[in-house]
Amino acid sequence: MAKGLMYIDNIRVEFDDEPNVMAVCRKAGVEVPNFCFHSDLSVYGACRMCMVEDENGKIDAACTMVPKNGMRIRTNTAKLLRYRRLTLELLLAAHCRDCTLCEKSGNCRLQDMAARFGIHEMIFTDTRTHIENDETSPSISIDYNKCILCGDCVRVCEEVEGIGNLHFAGHGPDLRIITTGDKPIIDTRCISCGQCSAVCPTGAIVVKNEIGEAWRAIHDPKKRVVVQIAPAVRVAVGEAYGIAPGENVLDKLVAALKIMGVDEVYDTIFGADLTVREEGAEFLRRLESGENLPLMTSCCPAWVKHVENDRPQFLKNLSSALSPMQMFATVLKDRYREKDAEDGRETYHIAIMPCTAKKMEAARPEFRRFGKPNVDLVLTTQEVIKMIKESGIRFTTLEKESPDLPFGMGSGAGEIFGTAGGVAEAVIRHCLPDKSKNALRMISESGLRGTSQTRFATIPIGGRDVRVAVVHGLAAADRLLDQIESGEVQLDLVEVMTCRTGCVGGAGQPTALMGSKRRRAEGLFELDRSALFKRAERNPVLNMMYDEDLNERAHELLHHKYEGAKED
Repeated sequence: MAKGLMYIDNIRVEFDDEPNVMAVCRKAGVEVPNFCFHSDLSVYGACRMCMVEDENGKIDAACTMVPKNGMRIRTNTAKLLRYRRLTLELLLAAHCRDCTLCEKSGNCRLQDMAARFGIHEMIFTDTRTHIENDETSPSISIDYNKCILCGDCVRVCEEVEGIGNLHFAGHGPDLRIITTGDKPIIDTRCISCGQCSAVCPTGAIVVKNEIGEAWRAIHDPKKRVVVQIAPAVRVAVGEAYGIAPGENVLDKLVAALKIMGVDEVYDTIFGADLTVREEGAEFLRRLESGENLPLMTSCCPAWVKHVENDRPQFLKNLSSALSPMQMFATVLKDRYREKDAEDGRETYHIAIMPCTAKKMEAARPEFRRFGKPNVDLVLTTQEVIKMIKESGIRFTTLEKESPDLPFGMGSGAGEIFGTAGGVAEAVIRHCLPDKSKNALRMISESGLRGTSQTRFATIPIGGRDVRVAVVHGLAAADRLLDQIESGEVQLDLVEVMTCRTGCVGGAGQPTALMGSKRRRAEGLFELDRSALFKRAERNPVLNMMYDEDLNERAHELLHHKYEGAKED
């Protein structure tokens, strides 16, 4: 990468590894307006909002300009102001006008830009044909009338997830985004990961809003509303209130939920400890028999859906252990069945998750018992933030309140489930005979942690070297599957997370770039470091349940064999 010196609005700026003028402008403290530039995706250069002017009066897109030594760039001239205002006015003309009713109102980049450039009236008329919203997905809602054709959704679906389910179609004024075959999204290969909604700068693709159902349950005196909170949520929800990414605000979230009317609040890390116990035992059995290796984790529902859709030859490799959300919900509903009959109430179970695909998982017919879903409703971090704000709760001033017992405690291994590599590390901790602090340090430094999309580690367990891989992002996962299939790579355990950085980077979380997602992950590792116990098998409540009757009922309650694609 070239090194040199540039001048941005007469500010002297040295550059070295910056890939484009946009990055150099940011280094100078200047935020050039843009819609289609996303540092985690390839450069597209479509929106033309990031135009800058060189010393000769020529304008070009900052996102595609290569920095050159001696270059002088202006980001705020009369010509640029006119150009950007006209671009915005044209975008607004081809955009629906129901901003106050939009899910993204107050968090929309188009709305922000219009305010930034003082655009308060529409000069052009919208002549487009209105397209009906697509509400068929259990996880996201699509309003094509709010699309500004930035292409971020197309690129993330192709480049990060490798699904390629969204495409440009048509030309000129008829250009638009469509799904494969222009079908309702439920009839496509969509895996409900929601990453398209995470990068969408407007309200064109948003997380499906189910807040109304949550309030109806909370206000129903015949329902006992019991909530579980996933580990990734606690290190991200505070960002909506000015709290740094990675800071644990679980106790404040518990307090907020209790004020809102929730009856009981538990911690999903209890379910994660269950998953570790069951998946660890399954892994050891497979290691001994050599059957269906590598074992592949099944905690991520979008990954499971992808295997069902596109890689069915690996279904036999998926762990039969339920995800922590389903583990917890199954045990909870089972334990409360008698209590419900005695009290004349119905336990209504809400899971607060960082993940849009969890909505799809909760709706799967195989995750129902006695005609009722294990999880009645999944709310994302985004939805819970909206509910807290709707309640008028001053989140930062809340006194701390711990999750309820007996399901409010878990291990450090359960905490790190929320980040890429955490599931594999937790399982290895459980399976490793050496339970010393040095063994924990060895695992943490083995290569399972890090930032690379695909990571490998070899760890000695029971006299043999166990080969482990961690991969996040399905495009990278598919490349690894190809290597496994060809025999190029031999593995015993594979952890796959659909979202980059794992659950902390889920599409249900507050929108963030990679730096913030990594700080969330570090927050979970910090919780692990300070945890009372580090391994799932040391959870005393769990041990008591296994001693009572869970050993005999574990296969019935906590496992499911994936056998092929099913209707959601």
